[in-house]
This record gives sequence, C-alpha cells and structure tokens, in this order.
Amino acid sequence: MNILIVSSEMTPFAKTGGLADVVGALPAALQAQGHTVWVVMPKYGRIDTSKFGIEAYHGPMGVWMGGNQEWCSVHRTLLDDVPVHFVEHSEFFDRSGLYNDQNNQDYPDNPRRFGFLSKAALQLCVDKGFKPDVVHANDWQTALLPAYLKTWDWKGTVLEEAASLLTIHNMAYQGVCSKSHYDYLGLSWESFHSGAFESLGSVNMLKGGIFYADCVNTVSPTYARETCTDQGHGLEPNLSAKGDRYFGILNGVDYSVWNPVTDPYLPYNYTAEFPAGKVLCKQAVQRTFGLRQDDNVALLGTVGRLADQKGLNLLADALEGLLNTMHVQVVLLGSGDKHLEHRFGELAHRYQGRFGTYFGFSERLAHLIEAGSDFFLMPSLFEPCGLNQLYSLRYGTLPIVRSVGGLNDTVENYQEDSGLGTGFKFYDFNPDALYGTIGWAVSTYYDRPHHIKKMREAAMSRRFTWEMSAVHYQKAYQVAQSVRSEELAELEEAAKAAAEAEAEKKAKAESEKQKAAKKKPAKESRKKKARGKSKSQVKKKVKA
Repeated sequence: MNILIVSSEMTPFAKTGGLADVVGALPAALQAQGHTVWVVMPKYGRIDTSKFGIEAYHGPMGVWMGGNQEWCSVHRTLLDDVPVHFVEHSEFFDRSGLYNDQNNQDYPDNPRRFGFLSKAALQLCVDKGFKPDVVHANDWQTALLPAYLKTWDWKGTVLEEAASLLTIHNMAYQGVCSKSHYDYLGLSWESFHSGAFESLGSVNMLKGGIFYADCVNTVSPTYARETCTDQGHGLEPNLSAKGDRYFGILNGVDYSVWNPVTDPYLPYNYTAEFPAGKVLCKQAVQRTFGLRQDDNVALLGTVGRLADQKGLNLLADALEGLLNTMHVQVVLLGSGDKHLEHRFGELAHRYQGRFGTYFGFSERLAHLIEAGSDFFLMPSLFEPCGLNQLYSLRYGTLPIVRSVGGLNDTVENYQEDSGLGTGFKFYDFNPDALYGTIGWAVSTYYDRPHHIKKMREAAMSRRFTWEMSAVHYQKAYQVAQSVRSEELAELEEAAKAAAEAEAEKKAKAESEKQKAAKKKPAKESRKKKARGKSKSQVKKKVKA
C-alpha cells in the first residue's frame, strides 16, 4: 500500500524526543515489507542540506489555509531509500528552535505552523499524484490531517479515499490554543464542539484529530489502557469512545545503533557469552564521572530529561538516603529542570566518588552509561513506551522501573524463587517505593549474583525490532482502511438515498403540477359556462 507519514521531526534531520526516532526508523521497516512510503516534515533552518543531499523537488506550491493561500516549496532526499520531503516556508520554519525560543517559550503561532505543514503535505500528494492509501499523523502537530481529509472536499483527487491513523507518542502535549487560530486553520465551526476541537473555549488539536481519525494508536498496550482511565490528560472519554479503533503498538529499537557487540562509542565491546567487556565499560564510567574504581560495587545509571514525567524528583528525594545506607555508586546524564539540576549538583559535590553528574547531553556518554552500569533507573510518573529500558536490556543492564506504560510491557519483574525476569518493578509513585526497589535490586546483586547473571543473559536475548512494530502498523493501516471504506460506503449510500428522495420529491412535484394543469382547463370551462349562463339571465331580466 501507499503510506504518507507526516511528522514535525525525524532522525537524523531534527530531533527533540522519541517521535523523531520512531519516524526515523519505521518508514524503512515498512518499505522493507513492500509498501511505498513518503515522509513529509518541515525544512527547519538548522538542517544541513548539503550533508543530507537535500535538493529542490517541487514549487512554488500554493496551500489554502482558510481563506488565505500560503506559498512554499518542497525539497527532497532519500533516507534508506525512503523519500523524505521537506516543506520550506522560512517564516514558519527558519527559527532557532523546533517548538520554542531560546527562553523555552512556545512560539505563539505553533498552531498555524503545524496546521500549515499538515495541509501542505496533502497538497503535495495532489500536485505530484501520490495516492496514499493511509495518511499517518503523529502527535498534535499533525493531528489536523484526519480532519482535513474528512472536512475538505478532495473529490476527484488522489486523497478522495485515503484513510487516516493518528499515533499519539505523548498524551501530555495536545496542541491547545486560542480559537483565534481556527479560521486560519480552515476548520469548520461545526467541528468546534466538545466531542471534537472545543476544549473549555479553546481549540484542542489532538482532541479533534482523535475525533476524525479512522484509527488511533499510542506506543504501548499498557499506556493505551492507562490513557482510557487516568492517564489521558482529560481525553479519557474521547479515547474510550474509539473502542477497538484505539490500541497500543510498542516502539522498536535500531539494533544497528544500540548493540554492545558493535557499538563504536564503547571502549570495549562484549556479548552475553563473553561479558568481560562490560566490566571494562564499568571502569570507564567510573573514570569519566570521577568515581572510585571498584569492579564489585553496584553501579546505577540514568539518562534522560530532568522532568516530573521521568520521576527524577523521586530519585532526588531518595538519593541521599540511598548513598548513606547502601554500597552503591550512581551516575546521571541529563538536563532540564534547573531546580533538579541544582539538587543533583549539590549532592554530587557532597558525595564525590560515589555520585557523578553530567548536565547536558552526550551520545557517547549515553551509550557508555547503558553499557557500564549494572542497573538503569527509570522511575517514571508515566511512560508511553520508553526506549532507554529497551537499550538497557540489550546491554545487560537491568532496568529498575515503575510499572507504567511501555515499562510494564517490556520489563519482566524479577522472581526470587527462580531467578527469572529481566528487571525490577515498583508501583507506588513515591521515594520510599523507589528506595525499596533499589534496595531489592542491590541485595540481589550482592546476595544472589547467580540470579543477576541469569537475568542479564535473559535481558540481552530480548528483541524489540522495528520489523515487529511494522507488522503491527501494517495491521493498523488495514483496520483504518476498512473503517474508511465502510464510512465511504455509508456516505455513498446516504448520498444515493438523498438523491432518490430528491428525485422522488421532484417527480411528485411534477405530478402535482400536471394534475393541476389538467384541472385548470376544466375549471376554465365551468367558468365560461357560468359566465354564459349569467349573461342569459341578465338578458331575461332586461326583457322582463
């Protein structure tokens, strides 16, 4: 089938989070299954066109936004033989950040920027004759695509029968904005109601996308269930209303990048059968973060955004007690919340040699921490899928996770009686639960090392590939097509019934008209007779 994937970011061109990784890997996996895939994203000013071989492809291209026509051009390159198209509109996309400025403030015209991207992607298909069987939207930035397909007139174009799938990578971000943008976005005010785009008087782009999409998915089965109950950030009823047209599909991992056997970022490579290199990587972590050299100490690592979602506030609350009562070392790589950075920085100063930090991001350090740590910490408040726990499994670094979202779906909890499992889970979102679970893992490390060995071997054998994910997405596309086909059939049947009713109405009106026409001569004849009779009576009266 023909698949159009539209996204605000894609690895390696532009990235702020996991969305970019998904869009960077899924198209090639789908194309390997025999599908034809087009990707459309913005041409951000920061993208190095010469590095990626990006060349002019189409333009100028007019895109109708409400009553205005925006003009742009489209550039193109190939990534793993997948055509990637870049919509160039300097006013919208030639900026320092993807979504926010240097002060971390959202651009006020974000709704217009990404509404335009969505409409431009559809216009490109029309102009170039690419007929998508499915249009795959991602997050709030492109959530208008399903609405555009259903509410704009595409009859007679390549988009007439296109189905839609909306993938939600993080429910916390919904594209809520002022309704002052609504007319520009070209949306019907008939759609501005609580079931679609309206949300407390504002526009909710993700909410409207859910309403119009033929199918909706998120990035793990557990997160799909959670978002229908208490993790939907206000959209629980809207997601529940989709029924079996809303489901979870786990993300995959690019094992050509995340593989301890071949990883170029590691000073030493290793396998499950020959794990000696993992100890050498642990030594490298200790040297890099200024920790005491000790091959036998339990080393805990974490990599990620310093944000409430990631639960690192729990780690900050539990860390001092942890370092005071357990024989452990801890390393942290990340940035974000300045208050958390200050807290972790102060603890690193007080516990030199046992706790090390790096505020910022380093690809090399991220890989080194995954390889050199014994345990990986992910105490998330919520986690749609999560990728670091998948990397950790491949590197034999046992995840310590809160049992939510994709963490619950991908980590198998340790069983003390058998040594089975691939990690350690906790449930309550509080520092005590995290502290207790770390203690459980650390005691296993020292008291049951044969179980740690068994768990590492099991973890390193697990695979979550994009090929597996692509199979599930193919099934999702087929469901979306089926839903769309049924809807089109219903619309055609309704149109046919309306046409028949209109024809019957016209026929009845014509029949009444003909009857009225037949009655008119007879009536006129009676009038003439009456007039004649009346004249005769007058004559008689005159004679009299």
